[in-house]
Amino acid sequence: MGWTTVFQAFSPAEAQLLRSRLEAAGLTVRVLNELSAFSVGGYSPAVGGILVQVPEEEAAEAARLKESKNKKDEAKE
Repeated sequence: MGWTTVFQAFSPAEAQLLRSRLEAAGLTVRVLNELSAFSVGGYSPAVGGILVQVPEEEAAEAARLKESKNKKDEAKE
């Protein structure tokens, strides 16, 4: 099973918020580089950010869920 990055964050809070939304929808999720962001301030961009990943076969569903959240946020503005 291969993994696909569906979101790149520079804040652990952003990454964890998306992780929880995707898991609540029944998707398998992993978050990479989060400890690096906590350990060394400013190090997160150097390692490519905090990556939220899902299995390749769940990537389309994850993108749809992420996009639907973005559209809701834009409608509030």
